[in-house]
Amino acid sequence: MPTDLPNLLTLSRIAAIPLLVIFAAIREPWADLAACVIFSAAAITDYFDGKLARSRKQISDFGRMLDPIADKLLVGAALMLLAGMGRLTDFGLFPAIVIMLREILVSGLREYLAGLSLGLPVTKLAKWKTGFQMGALGTLLAGDSAAPLVWLGWLPVSLIGELMLWTAAVLTLLTGWDYLQAGLRHVTGGAAPREAPRDIHAEAGAQPAQTPLH
Repeated sequence: MPTDLPNLLTLSRIAAIPLLVIFAAIREPWADLAACVIFSAAAITDYFDGKLARSRKQISDFGRMLDPIADKLLVGAALMLLAGMGRLTDFGLFPAIVIMLREILVSGLREYLAGLSLGLPVTKLAKWKTGFQMGALGTLLAGDSAAPLVWLGWLPVSLIGELMLWTAAVLTLLTGWDYLQAGLRHVTGGAAPREAPRDIHAEAGAQPAQTPLH
């Protein structure tokens, strides 16, 4: 049911996007910090919705459908905000492009592989990718402006965020290549594909049986 707690947590990620946009648009240190907190809280729900769905046996088709959509909307909104508001340098813009393009690629592959009922298990590499990506976006939303509010003004926060984004982009390419290989092997009728990571933001705990490639 859409009103089950796991599904409500998934829906909360979508509901957080307008708040994220509003606070990021204010362009004040306190608002940047608020945007970081909102994004981070929304990202954390991606772990708990899956964990609760398993423990409460509330796995649903609604959740399986919505979870990857919510994840991609949240990450896409954050990337577009950072790029559109000039919060990324040229150095940080390139990994953002890589991540967005890979999301589009994986969405297409997901549609195809889901029709084949192909299960793609979670891997440690996919979990690291998700961790770096979400951490990078949260860090960049806070930026150097919000750092003094939490006594971290001495840290190059934006630079750290962009380095994390580059790390996420590299891991994104590696996990995306696994998906592409899996799809191509089925298209060409080759051997069964090597297991690729089920790289969703909920890799740390998305709603199970959701085999969304993320």
